[in-house]
Amino acid sequence: MTARKPLILIVDDEPAICRNCVKILSKVDCDVRYALSGHEALKMIDGTVFDVVVTDLKMSNVGGMEVLRRLKVCCPETMTVVITGYATVSSAVEVMKMGAFDYLPKPFTPVELRAVVQQALAQKEMLTQNRQLLEQKQRRKSFSHQLIGESPKIKKVISMVQKVAPTDATVLVCGESGTGKELISRAIHANSNRSSNVFFAVDCGTLSETLLESELFGYAKGAFTGAHQDKDGIFKLADGGTVFLDEISNISLSVQSKLLRFLENREFLPLGSTRTQKVDVRLIFATNQNLEEMVKEGSFRQDFYYRIFVYPILIPPLKERKADILPISYHFLHQFCLGFGKKITGFDNDAAARLTGYDWPGNVRQLRNVIERAVILSEKERITGKEIPLLGEMADIEALFEHVPETNEALKRVKKEIRQKAVIKVEKNFIINALAKHNWNITQAARKVGLQRTNFQALMKKHNIKLPKKNTVDA
Repeated sequence: MTARKPLILIVDDEPAICRNCVKILSKVDCDVRYALSGHEALKMIDGTVFDVVVTDLKMSNVGGMEVLRRLKVCCPETMTVVITGYATVSSAVEVMKMGAFDYLPKPFTPVELRAVVQQALAQKEMLTQNRQLLEQKQRRKSFSHQLIGESPKIKKVISMVQKVAPTDATVLVCGESGTGKELISRAIHANSNRSSNVFFAVDCGTLSETLLESELFGYAKGAFTGAHQDKDGIFKLADGGTVFLDEISNISLSVQSKLLRFLENREFLPLGSTRTQKVDVRLIFATNQNLEEMVKEGSFRQDFYYRIFVYPILIPPLKERKADILPISYHFLHQFCLGFGKKITGFDNDAAARLTGYDWPGNVRQLRNVIERAVILSEKERITGKEIPLLGEMADIEALFEHVPETNEALKRVKKEIRQKAVIKVEKNFIINALAKHNWNITQAARKVGLQRTNFQALMKKHNIKLPKKNTVDA
């Protein structure tokens, strides 16, 4: 069953503009219709639910304001874009207060029209998804009980997990920090023939070479100072089960060599012992680094890389699967509500917009922390935008504050990035404010703020701030 194309309505009392807009939006893969008056548009709205309505503000008889009012009553999820002239900035502010998604200043370019419609469609999709999640009483558990989402990218990951889980193949899980590499590994184990046996997770990044080796392989009495008795390692304890080795990019070349031998026949020699032991263990590796680059640099063994690169699963970052943000948020919401004894049904549209509009550099782990905080703060039936911190440039800076550099060069990079991000929003607002106060006249704006015109234009280019173009659609 093919999905319905988005339905767009253009409302303008000039036929040429309507036809031009239909032609422009033909590249957006949507069904576009038009009405030549506000009165005709209201008739069409009564019988059809449109995803986006683009309406001129000034029309004879019934204007765009009345179209907007009617839509807010009968079709609150329809996104309305109002076309307005520069002389009616106050009207633009008024329509935004009334609930319009956005407004297009006259004249506008084809690129600007397509961009605002695509943004409106994305907002419409978010509102629909949020409503469906709010109304959903019985939430369907995904294949792994933890791999939440409907995006094509996460569906591909789930499919790969389903295929490899019943086998004993070695798996390499790749992805940024916080994407859920351990969840993937646990899903593989839970859906394998080993599910009734133990699952061991080892963070290789937190253990020294000697400690990691003794933890994995165990040791014999007297192997080193303090070894007063034999100790079984994780491989011995996990016999029949699964061992997950996280952040394998951090292990030494020496341990890589011993793991390579272990992978060949599942035999190992505990530290200080002369007796080889054999076990039946499945290995799953994970990394947030580019191992191929590390092989080229000589910090990762090529033969070990090829041996673990049997069945790689790449987990996409959250910013590449925006459609999964709300389902994951609702999953965490219900999880924390149970833990805190709260009865919160979902997110209001403001909160949902903040969640879906952010790139989540900390991925699912960061999203989980934000939802936990929101549940703690919320005292209402739904979480509002007040409980969701303003996500964006400042949140990115806060994420950098939490990052602990491991070298002086890394420290310098982080400090530089913090300085850059700290000024970007202030700088952008500074330029926009100056232009708005001087009717988008660059010379006047630059003179007023005390900048050379060339320097002012350089800042505009840096922040992608553009003046209305002359080669535009006459709307």
